[in-house]
Amino acid sequence: MLRRAGLPEDTLNRENVRLTTESFLCFFEALDASVGDTNFWVRLTEAMSPEFFEPPVFAALCSPDLAIASERLARFKPLIGPIVLDVHDGAGGLELSYRWKNAGLRQPAYMHGLEALFVTKLARMGTREHIRPSAVIVPEFPRDPQIFEDYLGIRMKRGEVIRVTFDAADAHRPFLSANRAMWDIFEPALRKRLADLEQDATFADRTQAVLMEALPSGQAGMDNIARRLGVSPRTLQRRLRDEGTSFKAVMDTTRESLALHYLRRTHLTATEIAFLLGFDEATSFFRAFQRWTGMTPETLRQQPGARSH
Repeated sequence: MLRRAGLPEDTLNRENVRLTTESFLCFFEALDASVGDTNFWVRLTEAMSPEFFEPPVFAALCSPDLAIASERLARFKPLIGPIVLDVHDGAGGLELSYRWKNAGLRQPAYMHGLEALFVTKLARMGTREHIRPSAVIVPEFPRDPQIFEDYLGIRMKRGEVIRVTFDAADAHRPFLSANRAMWDIFEPALRKRLADLEQDATFADRTQAVLMEALPSGQAGMDNIARRLGVSPRTLQRRLRDEGTSFKAVMDTTRESLALHYLRRTHLTATEIAFLLGFDEATSFFRAFQRWTGMTPETLRQQPGARSH
C-alpha cells in the first residue's frame, strides 16, 4: 500500500511523520484502492474507540459537549490532516463545514463522507447515545452511498461544500466522557505541536498554500497573495528572495504540482486544467507544461499508470 502511494516503506514505523497534502491524499487513495470495499470505512468507524485516537481527538472527547468538542477539533485540525473545519453553533443547530486546505486539489468522493462518519461517531462515543446528524451535504456521493447513510441514519444531499449539521439539543447534550483535568493536561501539548507545525512551514510553503486556494478563482496575482499573507508585495518578494526563490518560481512549482495532480487523478480536459491554473489560454498552459516537464499533457496521460481512476 505504501509503495502504491509512493511513500517510503518505513513510513508507518517512524515517529512524528509529516506528509505533504498530496502525499496525504495519495496514502488514502492507496488505502481505498487496496481495500476495494466501501463498507471498510464504516467498519473502521464502528471499530474506533478512545484508545485508538490521536491526542487532538481524545482531547475533544474530554469536552463538555459536541459543540465545544468541534471548536477544539477545528483549532487542532492541522495536526490530523490538511482539512479546515469551520464551526457555527447557533439556534438552528451545530453546523460543521469542511474544506480541503489546498482548494486546488480534488478530494476523492469517499472522503466527502468520512468527516460525517467521524464526527457522528465522536458524538455517539461522547454521549453514549445513538446521535444522528440532522443534515449531511457532500459535493459528490461516495460509492454505495447507502452504506454511509445506513450508519449516519440520514440521507445525504448534494451541495457545494461538505457540511454536517446536528440539532441544537444533540450538539449540547453532555458528554459522559467530559474530563476537564485531562483537557488541561492535553491542551498545552497540543498548542506546542500546533506551533511546531506552523513554525516548520517556510514562507515559500505558506505562499504555495495560498496560491493553491487562489488559482482556481483567478485571484492569484501577487498583490492579492501578499494581502492574504498579511504582508506587502515588496515584503513578499523580499522574504521569498531570502529563502532563495521568487514569486514566479513558487507560482510555477504550484502550477506544475496541480497540473500533474489534475492530469493523473482526474478526467478534466487540458483546457479545463488551464483555466483552473489561472492561464488565460490553453496554449499558454501547453507551453508552460512543456517547459516544466519536457512533454505535453497528453503524453503524460498516455503513460502507463498515469490515471489513478
